[in-house]
Amino acid sequence: MLCSAGLSGICGIGIGAPALAQTAPAADAGSASEANVIIVQARRRDEDVQDVPAVIDTVTADEIGKLNLRDFREVSTLAPGLQLDTNANGIGGNAKLRGVNFDVNASGNNPTVEFYMNDAPITAGIVLQQMYDIGQIEVQRGPQGTLRGRASPSGSITVTTRKPDLYSLGGVIDMTANDIGTQNIKGALNIPVIEGIAAIRAAGVWDENEVDRVRSIYTNRDPWARTKSGRLSALVTPTDWLRFEGTYQRLDRDQRSYDQIASFSEVNPDAPASPVYISSKDRLSNYEQPRIVKQVFDVYNWRAEAAQWGQRLIYQGQYYKQKIYSTENFDRGNRFAGDILQETNTRSTSKSHEIRLQNEERLFDMVDYVVGFFDSRNQPHTDLTNPTAVALPAALGGGLAQVVQTPITSQGKTHEQSIFGNLTVHIGDATEVSGGVRHIDYQDQSQLIVNGATIANNAQKAKKWIYSGSIKHNFTPDLMIYAATGSSWRPGINVVGDFNITPSPLENSFLRLPAETSESYEIGLKSTLMDGRLRFNLTGYHQKFKNYPYRVPGSGVFYVNTVALRNASGAVTGLAQQVNNFNFVGAVPVEVNGVEGDVSFDITPMWKFNASASYSLGKIKNGTIPCNDLNGDGVPDATTNAPSLAELQAAVGADNIAACQVNQRASFMAPFSATLQSEYSFPAFGDTDAYVRGLMTYTGKSQGDPGNAWDDVSDYALVNLFAGLRAQDGAWEIGFYAKNVFETTKTLTRTNPLFTAYQQLGFGGIQNGAPVFTGPTAATYTSTYNGVTVTAPREFGINVRYAFGSR
Repeated sequence: MLCSAGLSGICGIGIGAPALAQTAPAADAGSASEANVIIVQARRRDEDVQDVPAVIDTVTADEIGKLNLRDFREVSTLAPGLQLDTNANGIGGNAKLRGVNFDVNASGNNPTVEFYMNDAPITAGIVLQQMYDIGQIEVQRGPQGTLRGRASPSGSITVTTRKPDLYSLGGVIDMTANDIGTQNIKGALNIPVIEGIAAIRAAGVWDENEVDRVRSIYTNRDPWARTKSGRLSALVTPTDWLRFEGTYQRLDRDQRSYDQIASFSEVNPDAPASPVYISSKDRLSNYEQPRIVKQVFDVYNWRAEAAQWGQRLIYQGQYYKQKIYSTENFDRGNRFAGDILQETNTRSTSKSHEIRLQNEERLFDMVDYVVGFFDSRNQPHTDLTNPTAVALPAALGGGLAQVVQTPITSQGKTHEQSIFGNLTVHIGDATEVSGGVRHIDYQDQSQLIVNGATIANNAQKAKKWIYSGSIKHNFTPDLMIYAATGSSWRPGINVVGDFNITPSPLENSFLRLPAETSESYEIGLKSTLMDGRLRFNLTGYHQKFKNYPYRVPGSGVFYVNTVALRNASGAVTGLAQQVNNFNFVGAVPVEVNGVEGDVSFDITPMWKFNASASYSLGKIKNGTIPCNDLNGDGVPDATTNAPSLAELQAAVGADNIAACQVNQRASFMAPFSATLQSEYSFPAFGDTDAYVRGLMTYTGKSQGDPGNAWDDVSDYALVNLFAGLRAQDGAWEIGFYAKNVFETTKTLTRTNPLFTAYQQLGFGGIQNGAPVFTGPTAATYTSTYNGVTVTAPREFGINVRYAFGSR
């Protein structure tokens, strides 16, 4: 059956639940209410989602299988207003929720939406990969931190992997293949070592696909990605009051892909014609070499629990390390034959510990509490080569003379410690008041080293209290009204990506940002009607940010960049200036207003329907941001071509960069989005059911970068259909599916025309039989193409699953 979807829970209890969660009791034939109970641990204890005064989406293993969700980013199709992305360079990823953006390349290690794996904080880059053997996913909206891990202003996403079964041998294998080059095999095996006391579970996935199917016009090599991952979990319960868990996971991923481009004349009829016309629907690139990404992640996660006298003591620890290698083409305008590559090597480690004490039996028959201590340490380290192209004089062909590589290192350490507590008081059977605080002690040490010289040495220490509070009242057993408030804090960030060796004070202000604070207020209702067959939930909220780190989207901002020139032996021979661009960040005030709601209805025992929607609009209020402002009017330009060095210097002077005061959107996601799901199942033959189900995601129109007149996106809808047969006891299933049935191709992002900045040698004639070079001088070449991203291609596929025992 298709479970309740939307903002109060996308699915009911499926196969597998979070640690310590109790399976909902089997429903009587006439009781839909018990069958539709959705158990979450949003407040660190098992609760029906309809009893929690917060907006929570849940996705279980059952729902993941039903909708053939292989890539974690597809979770966003079930949670309107949530956008999940991975960075093209393989370094991290991000979640966007409730009207504000996040970009790990700009905003460091503290995201707007925090990710957790088995109750421990983890980088999004590890989570946003292949999904396998998942027990439950919880997406909680609004400020987090007084109950879980680190502070995050927009929400949290908690992923719980399947736990070993202490009593039954079992396993599952799941295979998917489609018409666009995907082969996916995942499986798990559960083995009780000592029945009732110890068990292990092994799970893994092997996936090969063609990424986004973007190909180069210069080669027949297909895009390609292969992911191999395995997880080993152990559970030991030597007594009924003591429990130990441990998990090790390794993920290895290799990818070669091409950045998609399109002719600028596709949207601008006044733009010059491209040598080869390319539309967004063509899924093509003019890069000669693929972007290479290699990722290796190792995750160690462990947990111990002891329960006595109605109290439970929990220790949660985690250590993970990541190694990422990637290449990026710096000849974006395709000025030279061949690509000019930047190579990046990232190595980082992170470890966290949390110990907390909470009650199992309600104190004085009215009080629940949680108190704890949290410690987290991160040590990121990135080495890269920043290339500067030097061109031969036009008289000698104008080709590439050499590429000057500048070695750059970004490194640092962060250490966060906090104490936290939350108290919930139950006043009678109908009213509840809850509140919590966390005290954060944060330290950061970071350095930016260019060619062996430290050009930025940043250290910060900060202490901050954050809070949360809520009150709810059940007017009837089926209707709850609540109000909630909360604050959040994120440390100031040091933006990495501008390697100018002589940055100006204004330029530095867009690279070294102060801490962000925010406050949120929301009110909502949750209702369960018709003996659980109908649910309706609605929430409205308002949130204010100070010093929100707004990153300029798309092609970024042009600035005057000073680089060191070197001879063939690497010695510095002088300095040169050139035009460069980067997505600088401004600390701005932001206000967000939004509404979220969902309805689910079991029309008949065999026909289920649900819908959910989100509207969220975040706006910058009189904020100063980095901008392109060549005419000096204080308004971001609608730039179509890269300026020359002289034009840019005339506009920005010694500041190297321009600034504008704006009132505009803080996020470029569509404010409105919605999801519709429905399933109809019926007995087919024997103990077999047939089913058909559909999923439609609707995305409203969005406005892009005000400095880019061509990147607005009109509304669109994507439809996925599924049909198949399954055993009534869940032992096997064979299904056929079509994703993006109508092959909707929508251009989601579009940059300004791509350009290449380089150094141009002059020609001083021939002396003694050898050419004499002068200069170099800065030059830019603007392409007739711009960068684009589009919706995923249509795919037709088949899925086969077989399970036995505990599964």
